[in-house]
Amino acid sequence: MATINFGGIEETVITREEFPLSKALETLKNETIAVIGYGVQGPGQSLNLKDNGFNVIVGQRKGGKSWDKAVSDGWIPGETLFEIDEACSKATIIQYLLSDAGQIASWPLIKSHLTPGKTLYFSHGFGITYHEQTGIVPPADVDVILVAPKGSGTSLRRLFLKGEGLNSSYAIYQDATGKAKDKVVSLGIGVGSGYLFETDFRKEVYSDLTGERGILMGALAGLFEAQYNVLRKNGHSPSEAFNETVEELTQSLMPLVAENGMDWMFANTSVTAQRGALDWKGKFRDATAPVFEQLYDEVSSGREAARVIAEGSKEDYRATLNSELKEIRDSELWQTGSEVRKLRPKG
Repeated sequence: MATINFGGIEETVITREEFPLSKALETLKNETIAVIGYGVQGPGQSLNLKDNGFNVIVGQRKGGKSWDKAVSDGWIPGETLFEIDEACSKATIIQYLLSDAGQIASWPLIKSHLTPGKTLYFSHGFGITYHEQTGIVPPADVDVILVAPKGSGTSLRRLFLKGEGLNSSYAIYQDATGKAKDKVVSLGIGVGSGYLFETDFRKEVYSDLTGERGILMGALAGLFEAQYNVLRKNGHSPSEAFNETVEELTQSLMPLVAENGMDWMFANTSVTAQRGALDWKGKFRDATAPVFEQLYDEVSSGREAARVIAEGSKEDYRATLNSELKEIRDSELWQTGSEVRKLRPKG
């Protein structure tokens, strides 16, 4: 454990120096890890574990696109790729990486394989935190742990292949064997985490749902639309509006913020940009704070989870979702983006 001062608050985190890959491999040398689900997190986590030398198999429903993707990624049917039921029967550690809706639907099958001493692993606290709505209540004699990479499975894999990593949170919900801590840290290192910071299932899902609906996707998409629409309404071309709203942010500014921080960004812009950003920062903060407060309340109360479960259970959900996604994809804003991306210099 390393103690690091984060803005005046000391936290203990786990890095690869304190817990190297060799220790993780030794800890899990007798374990068979079954990654259940090959959608958002499954490919990145399973491939990173395999490349790091762990004994890992994949469980996925046969015949679908995800099964085909797993085959194309090198998983071999009957050897390292199985139907979910068979993969769970072979596993000592079940990484439950289906979607939240998929976890609810498949829970009876998964639970039937949770014999004493096994480990149930999540990358999201949804199913456990909202167990009264999901029905996901593990037996008391299994370890229940969580590793949540702070980014998509695609990013996890890309950074791993570059020799880098995504930071991850970890949590222990049940420690039936007394070995849950070493298991969860080993898996966190194995899937390609940068450093690991401790949380619990409830805090993970509250922060994750707030982030997805807030700055990571919902708020960001809404801000893009608002600024783009104002510029267009005032006579700016689609190209100019998109470049000033999206392209400059994503291609120029955010990489610099990622490298050096927003404080550096403020200190290294023109006086005009600097003065304007300082003057308007507080206005945007104060205008959006009530929305974030409302959002967090909806998440922590369970009402947001109830809406997600209710919508995802509707027979026409997929058709409705595709219609909503098509509306975004076909908008002038993102049609413009498609063309702008084609014009980025190559090489």
